[in-house]
Amino acid sequence: MSSYPNLLSPLRIAGVTLPNRMVMGAMHTRLETLDRPLERLSAFYATRAAGEIALILTGGYSPLPEGVMDEGGLVLDSADQLGEHRQITSAVREAGGRIVLQILHAGRYAKVAECVAPSAGKARINVHAPRALSTAEVWATIDSFAHTAALAEQAGYAGVEVMGSEGYLINEFTAALTNQRTDEFGGDFERRIRFPLEIVRAVRARTSNDFMLIYRISSIDLMEGGMTGAEVAEFARRIEQAGADMINTGMGWHEAAVPTIAASVPRAAWLAAIRNVKQAVSIPVMASNRINTPEVAEQIIASGAADLVSMARLLLADPEFAKKVRFDRADEINICIACNQACLDHIFTERTASCLVNPRAGREIEFDDSPAAASKRVAVVGGGPAGMAFALESARRGHRVTLFEAQRELGGQLNMARRVPGKSEFDEMLRYFDGALRRAEVELRLGTSVHADELAGGGFDEIVVATGVLPRIPDIEGVDHPKVVGYQDVLSGRAPVGDRVAILGAGGIGFDVAEYLLGDAAESLDPKAFMEAWGVDASLSAPGGITAPAPHRPRRSVHMFQRKSESLGRNLGKSTGWILKAKLRKARVAMTSGASYHAVDDRGLHYSVNGERQLLDVDTVVLCTGQEPARGLHAELQRRSIAALLVGGAHVAGEATRLAATI
Repeated sequence: MSSYPNLLSPLRIAGVTLPNRMVMGAMHTRLETLDRPLERLSAFYATRAAGEIALILTGGYSPLPEGVMDEGGLVLDSADQLGEHRQITSAVREAGGRIVLQILHAGRYAKVAECVAPSAGKARINVHAPRALSTAEVWATIDSFAHTAALAEQAGYAGVEVMGSEGYLINEFTAALTNQRTDEFGGDFERRIRFPLEIVRAVRARTSNDFMLIYRISSIDLMEGGMTGAEVAEFARRIEQAGADMINTGMGWHEAAVPTIAASVPRAAWLAAIRNVKQAVSIPVMASNRINTPEVAEQIIASGAADLVSMARLLLADPEFAKKVRFDRADEINICIACNQACLDHIFTERTASCLVNPRAGREIEFDDSPAAASKRVAVVGGGPAGMAFALESARRGHRVTLFEAQRELGGQLNMARRVPGKSEFDEMLRYFDGALRRAEVELRLGTSVHADELAGGGFDEIVVATGVLPRIPDIEGVDHPKVVGYQDVLSGRAPVGDRVAILGAGGIGFDVAEYLLGDAAESLDPKAFMEAWGVDASLSAPGGITAPAPHRPRRSVHMFQRKSESLGRNLGKSTGWILKAKLRKARVAMTSGASYHAVDDRGLHYSVNGERQLLDVDTVVLCTGQEPARGLHAELQRRSIAALLVGGAHVAGEATRLAATI
């Protein structure tokens, strides 16, 4: 008997029978901006279909040019485009899957000068101010949604998803915050929801009964002036009456001050908002956001909170998630760690999406899965992320790999990162690589420091150095004072830390150390603790589902410094850095930029800003002053004229998986 009976049970929606309850949620990838875009998109979706995901939702296609996410964004508004879309839908069908086109009008989030909205009013996350739509234009926009849906059916899609969540155009109509209209599409609740209801009716009228019509509802806005839970429930009922076959749930607006999908959000944190929708309707409801294991997905469906689960980034991390669930191989799943580094952060900085734990994501046509022409003996030195990735890809291609790691466990700096509150998902990455390396029969030599002599005489055809980085020690008087400790000693728990702390360096590591010293691990693990900390109304009675956050009582006084005269945390991840900065502000962390460090002595840290010398009385000074590549072994091999590759932190430009595919 399967461990996941609910997750693997079939479900009929409109004219389609889904073989299981697992759905790939919509994601922006920007693959259309690369060379061979149709080939890339077709391979991307077909790979997930072959992995047995029941249903795939595309990234958003706007029904009108002014509704694109940014310049050159995806639009489907002409029959001339059908050939391109048929290439995608055919590839998915041939792989055994079903694909639905998401229709998304970005509204005031559209990063184009021509952006429009229900009412004037610039979004905090956009430089462009929208123009308010006239009543005639609203009706024309409704028709454009129906036109795009009709084109999608002609192109071979199994259905459409109307994107009504996350603060895009439709959501802007439903919220009083962004809808100050006085015509039939604004004012009271009934008139604010008319726009989406008319869209659903129009799409239903222009498509066949066997064509799936999914509506993505904002189940909790997380914005002042948003809907209450009761209003969301009533709206869901009206969406069903208008003709939707299924409702997908979205959480929060992109400009909301509450995180919704980062690793700092507990798994399945939004179950109450999802259940509120499910209890209001009789059509299937899909859960989404922070669902990354089959156990969590199974529990959601078994609880009756939803009928299906939408997992977007997880299908970047492991396209074969559904297949592994069906074969009870959950321990082999490459779990999404919700880091956002190569997916959302790339999208928000105008790059194409990929995945930190699966560099093949979005690059499917660039990898050849055929075995290497000849099997080689490969030595990989270093068991951090780059070394593990290189060793695994090499073994998959048929090479005989020996992995040397000086520590007694794999992971390198991941073993420190995973101790930071909100980063416990890194445990999943370590679990996956440890199991995958052993299944690939990589010889693991843990607790083994290997030298150039041993490598030279070891009979290896290829030597790969992935020795990572070493902390950079600044030239400061008193750097060897007992008050001074390195970030590695702090995060590993080896160094005691006092009540008054100075952190030198405000890059990612500096912020992680501050969170380690001040953060609450329960906040990212327990939904109740998370809701209280971030001011989410668990009862859903407040407009937008927000309330006053619980007060935070920091257990230490922390002061962060950096040499650069710019705001601290400027280069943190676009989609997660704001979360960390908000938490540290709440913990009353002092932040000083443009600092010069002079000395550390018994009195504390001596520093200056704008030439004015100051003294900070602290118990501990933590060095987070950068890193240097650990290239000693590679340099020694070069001196002996022994060829070796550099990957990972030891050579910043190296991408381990891609490089391993070349040997």
